[in-house]
Amino acid sequence: YGCVQKMAKSLLVFYSIVILIVALAAGNGRSEDYPFRNTSLPWDERVKDLVDRLTLDEMVAQMSHGGAELNGPAPAIERLGINPYQWGTECLSGDVRAGPATSFPQSIGMAATFNYDIGYAVAKAISDEVRAKNNNYTAHGNYGFHTGLSCWSPVLNILRDPRWGRNQETYGECPFLSSMLADANVRGLQGNDKRYIETNAGCKHFDVHGGPENIPVSRFSFNAVVSERDWRTTFLPQFEACAKAGSFSFMCSYNSINGVPACANKKLLTDIARNEWNFTGYVVSDQGAIENIMYAHHYTNNSVDTAAAAVNAGTCLEDANYEKNIFSYIGQAVNEGKISNDTVKDAVSRLFMTRMRLGEFDPPDMNPYTKLNVNDYIQSPSHRALALNATLQSMVLLKNDNFFLPLQKQYNTMAVVGPFIDDPTALFGDYAPDPMIQYILTPLKAISSTFTKSKIQSASGCSDPKCQSYDKDSVLKATSGADIVLVCLGTGNSIESEGNDRADINLPGSQLQLLQDAVSNSKAPAILVLYNAGPLDISWAKNSQNVRAIIESFFPGQSAGEGLVQILTGKYNPAGRLPNTWPTSLSSVPAITNYTMEGRTYRYSTATPLYPFGYGLSFTSFRYSQLNTPVQITTKDDLTFKISVTNTGMYNGDEVVQGYIQWLSSQVPVPRVQLVVFKRIFLESNKETTLTLTVTNRWLATLTTDYKWMVEPGTVRLFVGGQLPDISSTDKVLDVLHKDVKIVY
Repeated sequence: YGCVQKMAKSLLVFYSIVILIVALAAGNGRSEDYPFRNTSLPWDERVKDLVDRLTLDEMVAQMSHGGAELNGPAPAIERLGINPYQWGTECLSGDVRAGPATSFPQSIGMAATFNYDIGYAVAKAISDEVRAKNNNYTAHGNYGFHTGLSCWSPVLNILRDPRWGRNQETYGECPFLSSMLADANVRGLQGNDKRYIETNAGCKHFDVHGGPENIPVSRFSFNAVVSERDWRTTFLPQFEACAKAGSFSFMCSYNSINGVPACANKKLLTDIARNEWNFTGYVVSDQGAIENIMYAHHYTNNSVDTAAAAVNAGTCLEDANYEKNIFSYIGQAVNEGKISNDTVKDAVSRLFMTRMRLGEFDPPDMNPYTKLNVNDYIQSPSHRALALNATLQSMVLLKNDNFFLPLQKQYNTMAVVGPFIDDPTALFGDYAPDPMIQYILTPLKAISSTFTKSKIQSASGCSDPKCQSYDKDSVLKATSGADIVLVCLGTGNSIESEGNDRADINLPGSQLQLLQDAVSNSKAPAILVLYNAGPLDISWAKNSQNVRAIIESFFPGQSAGEGLVQILTGKYNPAGRLPNTWPTSLSSVPAITNYTMEGRTYRYSTATPLYPFGYGLSFTSFRYSQLNTPVQITTKDDLTFKISVTNTGMYNGDEVVQGYIQWLSSQVPVPRVQLVVFKRIFLESNKETTLTLTVTNRWLATLTTDYKWMVEPGTVRLFVGGQLPDISSTDKVLDVLHKDVKIVY
C-alpha cells in the first residue's frame, strides 16, 4: 500500500507540473508559440491569430472601453498575457493631463505659421513626449486616462463660423491648408520608422462638425443639414488627407449628418472612409456620442439597436460616459442576429492592428520607441526652443502704421494693461498641457525683464477675460504719464472653448472700454496684443490713429511672453498669416446652424472682410516677379510653375508665398478662388530667390455632377503672391501676379 501511495503522490506531482506548464503557456501567454507574437509573420496573420483566440465577451470588453474616465482602459486578457490598453490620450498642443509636458501653440496658431515643416516638427516632439511618458507609466502598471499612445488629434473641422467655441482646435477655414497640416501632424505623430508607429493619430471630429456647441442648440442633438457638394468639397477633403497620410484612427462626431448620427452613419464611416479612401484604421466615438444616438438624436429606441447601428456603420470603439455603456450590449446584439460575428471581429482586428504596430506584442528591444526616456524630452532645451520658434512663426502682424514696429527707441515709462498681461493660464488653449510655471513668461514678466531701463506700470483692469467687472481707475493710473501703452486683450477658454460658443464677435465685457480708456488717457502710441482664436471685432483699434500696431497671438502657450518681446524689439520679424477670414460684422455671416457654404470663408463669401484669409504684415517688403507657367497642360498633369521673390526691405525675414486657383470655365459650381499651394521661405534683405512650386492634379480638380473629382478641360487662372488675390480685378493687385493656363485632354 505504501508503494502505491508513493507512486500516486509522484503521479500527482508530475501532473501538477504538466498542468502548471500548460497554464504558463496558455495563461501567461508570453510563450513564443502564439503566432500573434511571432515577429516573422505578416501583421495581418498575427492579428487574425490573436482575434480568433478571443471569445465574444472578450471582444465586447475591448470594444466597449474606449478610454475616458471609468470607460478605460481596455481590460487585460490574462489568459493570453495581454495587458490593459488606454485608448484615450489628448495630443493637441502637447501631452495633455498626463503630468509635465512642453506646451506648443494651439492648432489655430499652428495654422497661422503656414509651414508644413514646423507642423511636422511639433507633432513629432509631442509624440516623443507621449511615448516617453507611456514607457514610464506602463513600466509602473499605470494605464489611466491620458497615459496611452492613441492620440485624439488632429482636429480637422473647418472654421466655418466665427462664433464656434472650438475654432481654436482647428487649422482654420481652408480645406487645402487643413489637408496639408493634417498630413504633417499625422506623419509627425506616427513617426517614420518602417516597422512601428510611435503614437497613433486620431483625426476628428468626423464629420460636418463645426458648431453649434451650445448656442442656440446643443451639439449633442444637432443635425447638420449639408448638400452633397458642400460635404465633399469643404468637410471631407482634410479627412481624406488624414487617411492618405496613414492615420490609424478617426473619431466620429456628436452631430447627425442629414438625419443620421455620425457614429451610426454607414455612408460616412464605411462607404466613404473605407471604400472610397481605403481607410484601414479604427473609428472611435466622441465621448458619449454612442449614447446620444439614442438619448439625444432619438435615432434608435434601445441599447441593443443602438450598438447594432453604430457597429454595423463602422464604429469600432466606444468612448463612453459610463462603465456599463452601449457597446456592452454588442454580445446581445450578436445573439439576436443584429450584428454578425465577422463584423465584430473586423472591428476588434482594427484595434489590435493598431496595438501591434505600436509594438505591444514584439520584444521591446526591437522597437526604437521603447527606449525613449522622459528626462530626455519633457521640457528639453530643443523642445523649448521649438515651442518658441512655433510661437514666433504663428504670430500675425495685423497693423503697423508707418512701420512703428519694431520699437526704435527707449521709452522712459511703459504701460502694460489688460486681463492677459500676467495670467499664465489664459495664454493656453483648450486641451493644453498642464502649465509648468517655471517655463512660462507672461507678457508682463517678459516686458519687465527685457525693457529694464523703462519704468513699467501695469494693471489688468479686469479679474478675468470676461471683464464683467472693470476697474477703470487702475487702468487710468497705469497709463498715466506713459510714453507707450501695450494693451493685452482677447477671449480665453472661459469665452470660447468646447461646449462654449460665443453669441457675438465683440471684445468681451468691458475690454473695448479698457482699450479706449488706455489710449485716450495716455495720448501715447498704443500696441494692441490679442489672445484669441475666433475673429474679434477690433474695427475701433484698426481705425484708431493712436493704436499704431496690432499683433494677433492666438493661444501661444508657454512661449507667449518671449515671443511678444522678440517681435517688439525686432529680434524676430513676424510672417504669420490669418488662417481664417475676420468678418467686418456678423451681418454677412449665415446662422451658425446653417451648413451652407454660401457666404462663408474666403472661398465663397463676397463680403468685404475686416481682415482676409492669408493676411499678415512684415517689417520688410517683398516683390514678386517672373511668374513662369506652362501655357497648356493636360487633365492628368500637375501644374508646376516658377516664381521669383525679392526682399526689397531693410529687414531679413520670412515670407509666405501663396498660390491660388480660379476656375474660369468650369461646368460645375466651384469656389470663387482656392488656395492650392503655399511655401514659407526666409530671405535676407535685398536678396532674391526663385522657387519652383507644384499644384497637384488633385487640387486642380472640380467635383462633377456625379460627385467624382475630375480635372476639367478649360482655363484656370493661377495667382501667386503674399496674400489672397482680389479676383474682381485682372490687373496686378498689391504684388499678386497671375497667369492663365489652358487645360486639355
